Amino acid sequence: MTENTGVRHGGAPGSRGRTAIADVVVEKIAGMAARDVRGVYALGSGFARSMGSVRERMPGAGSGKSATRGVSVEVGELQAAIDLEIVVDYGVSIMDVAGEVRENVISAVERMAGRDVVEVNIMVSDVKLPDEEDEGEERPRIR
Repeated sequence: MTENTGVRHGGAPGSRGRTAIADVVVEKIAGMAARDVRGVYALGSGFARSMGSVRERMPGAGSGKSATRGVSVEVGELQAAIDLEIVVDYGVSIMDVAGEVRENVISAVERMAGRDVVEVNIMVSDVKLPDEEDEGEERPRIR
């Protein structure tokens, strides 16, 4: 039998126990933060976006764009490293967009997940030209 003596152990309630954050949580935060930057057309390579578009049309495959497409992370107890693959809009400064993406992703992950972001690596895999069709648009077979 334990006796309640009124003595509190361990400090503040918020510091008792451990909080684990899954990699997918950080992937989603980073993906959403990157998409919020003006000049980012999409995340992921053309092939990954095409396959994702096909998956989204399949019944029961979930709805909406995958928040983690084009994002990979390594998350530790205190730190995170993030790799992004992006497609930028034609006419924007790629270096400016990449800098804004880094700032936005670092800010969001550090604020929401409490992990120190040690690096955000960005691979620009494509440029969306103004005359290209948007993702998911079906071309008519006959005109």
